[in-house]
Amino acid sequence: EEHPVGLPDRFRVTLSAAGREVMNGWWASEATARSKFRDWIGEHGGRSGARITLADEETDTVLTTWPDEA
Repeated sequence: EEHPVGLPDRFRVTLSAAGREVMNGWWASEATARSKFRDWIGEHGGRSGARITLADEETDTVLTTWPDEA
């Protein structure tokens, strides 16, 4: 999926619930994206079935997920 306005932000945080994407955001800085990832856990982690993912869009790699995959 391409960034909605075509900006070169590399790191994407996605919140899904019940298998549906609820919201996402892109950041150029990995440190900023990781901070947002942690913020979203605090803000949205209580949603039923919530899953939060941080991905590097440039390398198409998932960097971390919450909750942790078992």
